Amino acid sequence: MDFSFSAEQRAFHDSVRRFCADKVAPFYREREGEGVISKQLRREMGELGILGVELPEKFGGIGLDCVTAGISIEEVGKADFNVAYIPLLTSLMGGIIVQHQDEETASRIIGEMCAGKTLMALGLTEPRGGSDAAHLVLKATKSGNGYILNGEKTSISLADQADQVVLFARTGGTGAKGVTAFIVPLNLPGISRTRSNDLGSSAVGRGSIFFDDVKIDADTMIGKEGQGFKLVMNGFDYSRALIGLQCLGAAAASLEETWKYVTERHAFGNPIAKYQGVTEPLAEAETLLTAARLLCYKTLWLRDHNEPHTAEAAMCKWWAPKTAFDIIHNCIIINGHFAYSREMPHQQRLRDVLGLQIGDGTPQIQKMIIAREKIGRVAVPY
Repeated sequence: MDFSFSAEQRAFHDSVRRFCADKVAPFYREREGEGVISKQLRREMGELGILGVELPEKFGGIGLDCVTAGISIEEVGKADFNVAYIPLLTSLMGGIIVQHQDEETASRIIGEMCAGKTLMALGLTEPRGGSDAAHLVLKATKSGNGYILNGEKTSISLADQADQVVLFARTGGTGAKGVTAFIVPLNLPGISRTRSNDLGSSAVGRGSIFFDDVKIDADTMIGKEGQGFKLVMNGFDYSRALIGLQCLGAAAASLEETWKYVTERHAFGNPIAKYQGVTEPLAEAETLLTAARLLCYKTLWLRDHNEPHTAEAAMCKWWAPKTAFDIIHNCIIINGHFAYSREMPHQQRLRDVLGLQIGDGTPQIQKMIIAREKIGRVAVPY
């Protein structure tokens, strides 16, 4: 087995790291106060090739592989956890559109996403619950040559910043077979949006999107009617590994800063790195971080080689965010009140990472998926 990155991947990593050091990391706290990720930054990321890394070149992507996309997400997440949502959603939405939309439409939409000109949200979760994604309530009712949308989506990342949404709606029946996906512009009459007052990720802005008799054309449908649930589940097998790296990037930043801190901070006449009670938790954190990263990159490697990776993706989604949270928490304890201050990034990373222990599938759901992949549907409660 080869655990090394190629020369091209290392060069790409260095390019992203330089950009993040200059344009992303210095403004992490500032973006939280502003509550927005600027369009200018999105376009600069597009120009550098950070968005749509693995999407086909003919559609406006970079045409590389999923492992390289993971390298990008991890590095951006290390600089600013919230900015990493932009490449994450570009890859998730872009992948769904590439596989299930006609080439002309895919080229137009994905090209704008990869250039940072269009921001696409994921419209799946509803007020009645996000885990039971097969039983959506928001309706798309057939009307002439199109559909009329009625209902609410909630807990939507970038809800009030997105230009469009990949919306999953019920077109008939019950369960997964009645769910259909659409690309919906968010400037249509009848659409309104709100923002939640969350503990973290203020620059992303989780919120709700309301649809009141919103008319859309039939050609906004992605794939075929009734196939929407399958589209998003396949996409999640990819995004869950990227989310793992996004969280681990934030943890790696706090860990690097803490190693530096313990060599500079003195107590009882010595750098506190002299004391095992300080360094052993950091050594454990390095071990867990390395193991979780390998799991995420293995999952991306499996996807690149068209190998099954549903269970591995679920492992990434429950374990990597938890590991990242625990690492950052320990870093705060070791840094003391110095890191407890809102003037420092550790506490912000802790709050931000916590959100992805919940969003995009809770730990309980991920463990249920792993059990299902191991022993079959006997492990599923319905």
